[in-house]
Amino acid sequence: MATNTGEMPSFRVGSVRFWDSQTRWANLEPRRGEYDWTVLDRLVAGARRTGLPALFVIGGTPAWAAPGAPRMAYPEGARSGPPDDLADWRRFVRVLAERYRGRFEAYELWPVANDPRFYNGDMATLVEMTRQANRIIKQADPGAIVVCPGMGRLWSPEGRDRLRRFAAAGGYGHCDVAGIKLHQRSASDPPETMLAILDAAYRTMHQAGVHPPMWSTGTTHDIVLQRPLDEERAIDHAVRFYLTGLYGSVNGNLSRTYFYAWGVRNIPLMLQVPGAAPTRAALAVEELQRWLARARIRACGQGTAIQLPVNVWQCELSVTGVDGRSRPAVLRWTHAGTASTAVPPHSTRLLRLDGTATTVGQEGFVEIGTRPVLITTD
Repeated sequence: MATNTGEMPSFRVGSVRFWDSQTRWANLEPRRGEYDWTVLDRLVAGARRTGLPALFVIGGTPAWAAPGAPRMAYPEGARSGPPDDLADWRRFVRVLAERYRGRFEAYELWPVANDPRFYNGDMATLVEMTRQANRIIKQADPGAIVVCPGMGRLWSPEGRDRLRRFAAAGGYGHCDVAGIKLHQRSASDPPETMLAILDAAYRTMHQAGVHPPMWSTGTTHDIVLQRPLDEERAIDHAVRFYLTGLYGSVNGNLSRTYFYAWGVRNIPLMLQVPGAAPTRAALAVEELQRWLARARIRACGQGTAIQLPVNVWQCELSVTGVDGRSRPAVLRWTHAGTASTAVPPHSTRLLRLDGTATTVGQEGFVEIGTRPVLITTD
């Protein structure tokens, strides 16, 4: 979420994440021991009203707690360093977790901890902050999920090295989930390229001997500087962003994917801004969720490894119909260009993201493009 209004998306989503919503630590505790929960209460009420689980991000040290640390790029003067006294961190986390007990599904303990613009402290301090916060949150709200500090800049050796150092220092022993930032190098690149940095994150953690489940919880700080996508490409990329996450969940440790962001205009791919209708890209994402609502993912693969053209991606599903019977289906798309593919045996229908459907022809081939389709049996 990048809005402080309390309004939630009007298209179907699975969860919301609170960051860039004037809910940084510096906003919530502008002076030591004095709290302003107005905005966060409004966001929590909006999420509960629409039945959306919420992930809250703790970050942005108040200036009074780290006056010598560099400023973050936020108007309230939040600092990128840890507090000078970790007692201030412990107190804030405890007050927060006790106030919102049972109302946050999860806590992410820093937004982008391997980027000096967001965190410029040392890894030993970050691991200790993670350890302390995990213990406090679990005491106050045992059912809450604790997400380790988010790690971005994974296209760069420096970003991967800081992730490695956090892992080697035992940081992932103090949380339930690893937070990483999956995004293309450029918003115009195929979403499937994100799998390269997912693999890099997995290998880095594997070298440190840790294998936590991973949540993709954001993007690059530079996203607002990238050029907007045209409407048709935005539809393709929005849907395939989530399908790439699905692919990563089948073939790796990725178990959740958040889109950044709802509520802003100055990003290359918008789903909705407050007060406006969902974009066509958002409606396509909603249609994808309808396809998957009664489905179980069996396998995902790509190209010649699964006897398809090199540019074709596929996920195999079992879809439960209204009669309770399970039937096979496949999602197919390309990362570029088109390809003619043979349909699976007994396939009868091809569903498109605009809600239309056609009968599969007797010739048994369908043309696949960059917009995913679902091939089903009746």
